[in-house]
Amino acid sequence: MEDKFRKIIAKMQEADSIVIGASNGLSISEGIHIFADNAAFLENFGDFREKYGFRSIIQGCFYPFPSEAEKWAFFSRMYNYFLYKQEASSVMKNLYELVKDKNFFVVTSNIDDHFRQAGFPSDRLFEIEGNGRNLQCTIGCHDQIYPGDEILSEMVTKQVDGKIPADLIPTCPECGGPMQVHLEVDRNFLKGEAWQNSFQAYQDFIDNAHRKKIVILEFGVGARNQLIKAPLMNLTNQEEYATYITFNRGNELYIPDAITAKSIGIDGNIAEILERLVQMK
Repeated sequence: MEDKFRKIIAKMQEADSIVIGASNGLSISEGIHIFADNAAFLENFGDFREKYGFRSIIQGCFYPFPSEAEKWAFFSRMYNYFLYKQEASSVMKNLYELVKDKNFFVVTSNIDDHFRQAGFPSDRLFEIEGNGRNLQCTIGCHDQIYPGDEILSEMVTKQVDGKIPADLIPTCPECGGPMQVHLEVDRNFLKGEAWQNSFQAYQDFIDNAHRKKIVILEFGVGARNQLIKAPLMNLTNQEEYATYITFNRGNELYIPDAITAKSIGIDGNIAEILERLVQMK
């Protein structure tokens, strides 16, 4: 394993560009598992589980709550669990430390906004499915995304019996209609100007890396992930000087034959691996 780590550090030092791809496995390494009916879910969302029957944070995100007051009680609780009054995890701090001096860009399907929390600049970050701290008009009457920290944190402190007070239910400042967290949980997800700008910045980064030494660092992306993993593997296959480095556990550590010669697979605990790589940097 140490030989692989040394090779990874060498490849990163030589790289002109670094692409970081991240999905649920990275969050799991921080202790956040949005798909699990575990002790943390019971502690933070047990009342919702008992009342509505859903058994994970992700199921709650898609749940058709009977009222706006109940919907916002859940999403503000999720915001609180992810972000409120918390500093970045050691996992995310180590990841930032590993790449902060390099030319990098992040593409992620994680909705916890932990990259920005750890210091990753917004202009180097493409959150494909949004994050849990921003709000949008549900009907998408206009493009603007709104920061939700103030209202979401107030909702958390004032909810009673799984509902927030009516006067805290947000409405669109343009059309007066309902709002929602900016997450891709339905067809209303707004891919407006901010989303398009992030997408274009990511595409420009990839275009500028063409024919140069590019290292792809992939953290906790499932073997069948077509949103992040498939494009990164295709990029590796197309770029002559690309190196694909994937970090995952067990069967999720997948490298196709076509890019094996350009790839490094690390099977293990992402938190421990990042700590070791930062020590070797």
